[in-house]
Amino acid sequence: MNRAAAETKTPAPAILRTRIVAIANQKGGVGKTTTAVNLASALAATGRRVLAVDLDPQGNASTGLGVARGSRPLSAYDLLLGDADFADVVVGTAVPGVSLVPASPDLAGVELEASGRERREFLLSEALRAGAGFYEDILIDCPPSLNLLTINALVAAHRVLVPLQCEFYALEGLAQLMQTIERVQRALNPRLALQGVVLTMYDRRSNLCESVAADVRGYFGDKVYDTVIPRNVRVSEAPSHGLPVLMYDRRCSGARAYADLAAEMLRRGAALAAG
Repeated sequence: MNRAAAETKTPAPAILRTRIVAIANQKGGVGKTTTAVNLASALAATGRRVLAVDLDPQGNASTGLGVARGSRPLSAYDLLLGDADFADVVVGTAVPGVSLVPASPDLAGVELEASGRERREFLLSEALRAGAGFYEDILIDCPPSLNLLTINALVAAHRVLVPLQCEFYALEGLAQLMQTIERVQRALNPRLALQGVVLTMYDRRSNLCESVAADVRGYFGDKVYDTVIPRNVRVSEAPSHGLPVLMYDRRCSGARAYADLAAEMLRRGAALAAG
């Protein structure tokens, strides 16, 4: 058992203010999973205890944190359907300070299998209660669709972080996601709020990037993070090595950007708490 795995089994004092953030965008290919993996790593590098929850049946966040498919005897599927306890599902990762609820392809069947259950939108929220207090940050990597898995993430979360690729079609998906967040706020989780929008795959040489960024900042104002994530080949290479970019090449521009994003998130969180 590696150190991270051992940490998941070690009792610790409860943390009173666990922050649960759903990282969501119904459009695929916007850097959602990349943001989940690298933000978790960057937060852990500051000394925080972090749990990543992989709710995408593709399981890319699990792979990106160094947990191979063969090392996932239990997954978020078992946790959601009540077939396994929280402590049995959580595993260690390649990143010190980051634990994981891994994904499996079986997650694709949760919507059908839970169709007759009462409070099926609360499956994740109720499952996390057993161990959430051990972590300061819980980051939920949502699938690229607005299905029951995403709804469960939004019901369990305090905040939503939206990675947004700087292209025209991304804005259309963002509008639909905001409508879903508002519906969840009204009907299921009134505490849910927009953590922010982070611009990904940003290319300062592109007029389209600049135009989309200006439109998003004009609409969302200070909800758009100052930190932008640039296009960077090292960020794209890192998952094939089962590592976040901060461990693969911490000096590259992508790694520095995610470190800056984590720092900005912590500053904004502290400001909200103080206000």
